[in-house]
Amino acid sequence: MTSAIYQLCDTYVEEMAALDPVSATSRGILGHDAEMTDYSPEGLAARDELNRRVAAGLARVEPAGWRDQVARDLLVGELSTAKALHDAGEDLRALRVIASPFQEVRQVFDIMPSETEEHWETIAARLAKVPSALAGLRSSLTEAVSRGLPPPRRQVLACAAQGEAWAGQRGGEPFFDGLVGRYAGHDSARAKRLLREASAATEAYASTASWMRGELAALGSERDAAGRERYALFARRALGATPDLLETYAWGWEELHRLEDEMVRVAGLVVPGAGVREAMEVLETDPSRAVQGSEALRSYLQDLIDRTVEQLDGVHFDIPAPLERVEAMIAPPGGAAAMYYTGPSEDFSRPGRTWYPTLGKTVFPLWGEVSICYHEAVPGHHLQVGQVRYLKDELSRFQRMTFVSGHGEGWALYAERLMDELGYFEKPEFRLGFLRGQVFRAVRVVVDLGMHLELALPAGERFHPGETWTPALGKEFVDERSCFPPDFMASELDRYLGWPGQAICYKVGERAWLEARGEARRRLGSAFDLKQWHARALGAGPLLLEQFPAELAGGQGRRS
Repeated sequence: MTSAIYQLCDTYVEEMAALDPVSATSRGILGHDAEMTDYSPEGLAARDELNRRVAAGLARVEPAGWRDQVARDLLVGELSTAKALHDAGEDLRALRVIASPFQEVRQVFDIMPSETEEHWETIAARLAKVPSALAGLRSSLTEAVSRGLPPPRRQVLACAAQGEAWAGQRGGEPFFDGLVGRYAGHDSARAKRLLREASAATEAYASTASWMRGELAALGSERDAAGRERYALFARRALGATPDLLETYAWGWEELHRLEDEMVRVAGLVVPGAGVREAMEVLETDPSRAVQGSEALRSYLQDLIDRTVEQLDGVHFDIPAPLERVEAMIAPPGGAAAMYYTGPSEDFSRPGRTWYPTLGKTVFPLWGEVSICYHEAVPGHHLQVGQVRYLKDELSRFQRMTFVSGHGEGWALYAERLMDELGYFEKPEFRLGFLRGQVFRAVRVVVDLGMHLELALPAGERFHPGETWTPALGKEFVDERSCFPPDFMASELDRYLGWPGQAICYKVGERAWLEARGEARRRLGSAFDLKQWHARALGAGPLLLEQFPAELAGGQGRRS
């Protein structure tokens, strides 16, 4: 019999899916693909009312056991931070270069099925609602400005550029034209409707981008830094905990130095006698270490994913059959530069997918792709997200459909390190790619906290010692220390400035996973089994980082 808490969780998922159909599709919840989220102030208020009502219901119910307690603590924590963000008006001004409504409305079409006439009818129905969704977003942004909460001008202009790209105003085909151009059916009425709705959606993005570049940008804030109070709130949303921000900043510097030293050592193994930059130059320019064309990249990554699943299954993890397939995809142009993952639908009719932006490139060096693939697919995001979706008889529906960044991104970065521990970076160049990714995430901790809290650079550092962080210093720093190309890091910097507290969740989350594993190993001694610990840890479902000590560090948590 389903517990009262699980019933509340299930009800919450169903009601929120009806209020936020775009997120429902993204999370794999079926039945709402023809609908569109209302991003207006009224839509935001309706979702806030649901959050408050469910929170009040949870306060009246006592957990019936360990699983009830874990599910309740997770949902209570998520609802609490959602309420705080709404009360602060943050949902009204949610506009950034990644993971805001402006991208969600477009990206949801990437994961909608299109194999049948019924699928295309659903796509047409949702396409028809794109203009109203963007109108609702404009209404919320206008309300934010009227409350003295304008979005940063940097994010406004970056999103305007995205909208222009999707509208075909920056070269290339309009996104929605390309979408409906895939329709191969013979229903002429449907074909005409798709073209009509695509044209209206394109115009909606074009006009919204024009409004952003003109009117909204003129009203946007020049200040990018969130400040300590806002940053702490966003960090809690990302992590499910409130870390000691200054301690985390100092630790980020320590991690950066440790990892940079290791990169120097491994670079000498890649090219004897070479430094990091010299080794990277060889790896970036050697045609024998690269593939030509986006399809060759996609094929390479698909093969790597398939081989990794086969090698890990039954040895280091028990991978359920529905999770054995992960699709490598090339991301549509115009979005952010970072790779990302979309999870499977509840019934696994839509598989998990990894998405790789090409940024217009046609030659792809492979030395850095292996580690990123482990992060996005297996044993990273796909294994963690897919395993949660698979445990429908043990976890509440909310647990199966939610994602806590500190837990999920921390796991994915931990998964990269695990593959290093297991010896999967058999070539020094692939290990250098892994270390570059680790350095990149340590840079994120330093620069995200530094810029948003406007901290001083340590006096002993070689980079602008004693000066106060600014976005300009942030750009110089990431270009110098991240080991990634400037065009990629330009997009990344916009991401950090628009999404405070999220960039730190990778390394902070990995730190929490490693600490929990170390404590479990210490407590269990010779009885510790890594494969079993992974199974128990993933089987607990998504967790707030503040839940880690009780649920993961004790070996079996409250289950023991």
